Amino acid sequence: MSTVTYTVKGMTCGHCVSSVKEEVGEVAGVAAVEVDLASGLLTVGSDGPVDPAEIVAAVKAAGYDVADPS
Repeated sequence: MSTVTYTVKGMTCGHCVSSVKEEVGEVAGVAAVEVDLASGLLTVGSDGPVDPAEIVAAVKAAGYDVADPS
């Protein structure tokens, strides 16, 4: 399994975490989703390639933004 990490901006509570997990979990190919509220880190596990744009779109659908990688 491969994993990719994103930083989500704007999460403030457990409901935020649940919303992001639900939306990202529905992206085709995603096998695992972990969200850390304190750090804002979203870790996505998959068995194959997943388009990063689909992950970003899912986070936006949940009402949050993904920080630009530095």
